[in-house]
Amino acid sequence: MEEKDFTHLDKHTGNPNMVDVGNKAVTKRVATATCVVALGEDIMTRLTENKDILTKKGPVFQTAIIAGTMAAKKTPDLIPLCHPVGMDNCKIDIEVINSTEVLISCTASVTGKTGVEMEALTGASVAALTIYDMCKGFSHDILIKNLQLAEKTGGKSDFKR
Repeated sequence: MEEKDFTHLDKHTGNPNMVDVGNKAVTKRVATATCVVALGEDIMTRLTENKDILTKKGPVFQTAIIAGTMAAKKTPDLIPLCHPVGMDNCKIDIEVINSTEVLISCTASVTGKTGVEMEALTGASVAALTIYDMCKGFSHDILIKNLQLAEKTGGKSDFKR
């Protein structure tokens, strides 16, 4: 098995280092990240019985979609060594998966020299945090779990969980 180095550390000094993507090929790159928000039955009932539910801060799922999309676009501002990418698209879906939980999925795509895994992960996580923020007035017993890269294509290798 080939030994790998940390890509964001200088091999000689160990200092943080942005990866040089100058010689990489431009390809279509797509990444999907997911996470689950466990809200509990009371909050889920409130959200699912009235599709247009408003908290004091606005419509919950729609606001989370916008927040996640905005966060995905700001990923290089949040994670220091991420390359700024001109994303082609970012799509966030929120799906009720049972009586207590929703699944958030964020798919980001770019035609470029570096991938969008971090953008997808950031979008999913901020959408989840937005749901937490908007629902915490009902309960603080909300759990955000299983944030993960579900799939990526393009670049050197593909990945699917």
